[in-house]
Amino acid sequence: MRVIILTWEYPPRVVGKLSEYVKTLSTQLATSNVEVNVVTYDTATGSVKEPTGIQIVRVSNPVLTHIGLLTWVLTLNQEVERAAANIYYQAKKQIDLLDVFDWHFISAAVTLKNGLGIPFIYSVESLENHRSLAANTPYTMAIRSIEWLGFYEAEKISVKSEWMRDEVINIYKVPKEKIVVISTTSNSWIKEILKLYSSVAGGLKAK
Repeated sequence: MRVIILTWEYPPRVVGKLSEYVKTLSTQLATSNVEVNVVTYDTATGSVKEPTGIQIVRVSNPVLTHIGLLTWVLTLNQEVERAAANIYYQAKKQIDLLDVFDWHFISAAVTLKNGLGIPFIYSVESLENHRSLAANTPYTMAIRSIEWLGFYEAEKISVKSEWMRDEVINIYKVPKEKIVVISTTSNSWIKEILKLYSSVAGGLKAK
């Protein structure tokens, strides 16, 4: 199984808890014979293969001046798409799925899905309704629309708690059967992740 993980933070760049979680997930997947490619943001760009076998591609934003996070994210997505497409063609079009963390790279994931036929999982860490106190401003509504697009286009949605599953259902009206709850405190969480990946990748199994 070959996967591409899209995340806006990965060590050594740490903004919150997501960075270390994706690092742990990638390492666990690699030890389960999954070929893992991570596309992430960093000012120090380039491609490196870690001793675990994980391939990391770091891209930066070609647009230097921004008026806010939204323009930064949307202009960065073109570089994420380019890097993921390069991985796809280098793998002779044998990429089984994307795992996209939070809303930042949903735009790239949707383009890759519809342009190259790569299905994706939307792994939710948080929702704009929870992050913002001004849920009805144009800025916040734009981010919410990107989240909605991710929920609509994703094959499956991964959340870490039943509470978050219920919030996704209540706020975005996502069908319950599309959402998979995988708690990181469970001893079997990596097996559950592999099961989810297999279902999206058409039944492929990691060893």
